[in-house]
Amino acid sequence: MARAIWTGVINFGLVTVPVGLFSATEDHTIHFHQLQRGTADRVRNQRVNERTGKEVDYADIVKGYDTGDGRYLTVEPDELADIAPGRSRSIDVTAFVDLADIDPIHFDKTYYLAPTKPEYERVYALLLQALERTNRVGIALFVMRGRQYLTALRARGRVLTLETLHFADEIRDPTAELDHLPKKTAFKERELKMAEQLVEAMAAPWHPDEYHDTYRERVEELLESKRQGNEMVSAEEAPEPTNVVDLMDALRRSVDTAGGRGRTTAGRTKPGKGEAAGSAKRRAGTTTRPRGRKAGPTGGKSRPRTGDRSDSGGKGGSAPNGKAGNLSALTKAELSRMAADLEVPGRSRMTRDQLEDAVRDAGGRKRAHGKRKAS
Repeated sequence: MARAIWTGVINFGLVTVPVGLFSATEDHTIHFHQLQRGTADRVRNQRVNERTGKEVDYADIVKGYDTGDGRYLTVEPDELADIAPGRSRSIDVTAFVDLADIDPIHFDKTYYLAPTKPEYERVYALLLQALERTNRVGIALFVMRGRQYLTALRARGRVLTLETLHFADEIRDPTAELDHLPKKTAFKERELKMAEQLVEAMAAPWHPDEYHDTYRERVEELLESKRQGNEMVSAEEAPEPTNVVDLMDALRRSVDTAGGRGRTTAGRTKPGKGEAAGSAKRRAGTTTRPRGRKAGPTGGKSRPRTGDRSDSGGKGGSAPNGKAGNLSALTKAELSRMAADLEVPGRSRMTRDQLEDAVRDAGGRKRAHGKRKAS
């Protein structure tokens, strides 16, 4: 079971419900230790007194505020806890607002809230259902780990979530901070229409499980490749900026590429031939791979690529429905949708090439099963 990182109460009106706060997300970043080059010796960070050069124990460290004249005001951790509103144990809802009224730029991090004991579940459920039925969120302030947070309490299925929000004065004014922002710009109607057409041609429903940390997968491939003594091919350089003179031509070719895609059974599009297929491969990141054998993304056994990807018919390259064309021309997101339709197990952690193989195999089994059933 998850362990609460904070416990306290939610106050709304004269109603109070004890809750625990839990992380709603987890970090899958691959972490490295620091080593001295040429050795296996760890390099560690230490808390060192810059005047004496001696290491300082954590218990002997206090907070210091620089007054600007070379002096410091020292503050003990207990002193900060003593002045926290509600002694850091209260989430006080001051208003309920429409969720649509909150600009997404204010959202920071998501946590789960859960009742601390079974007897508090009824009051918790009452607030949960009230928020769900009104489509409102509770705005509240609370203190955790020496910092006050502006938060929004939301209903999400069977759980209340607490979204930490940025205060208004923490959000930068882009016009004051950024250079080269466009002023009011006039476009020809055909340019706007072409841009709108491209947006509509690339429109798709939001399926978050289709998107993966491809950089982490490449790091895993790199580590597996090094373990096997292989080399890695570097990723392609970023594309050159679009020349303003060639903007219409770039838009037109983009629309042609997107418009030339056929529909898969999942309702997504696939690239056409030539440039579209090359663009799909570049988007999928297929240029970054070990020479020789290809390493799996989760440290599994590496295996050589099999089958002729260029064959658009038969087992070598047909999609399961016989209409999607050459699988090698599809993006990873499109292959993910096809894998979901075919109920391919483990698809969420597969690389694009593994998805292609899995979809091909699953499609072959489905066709074979259909033939046996028909006979």
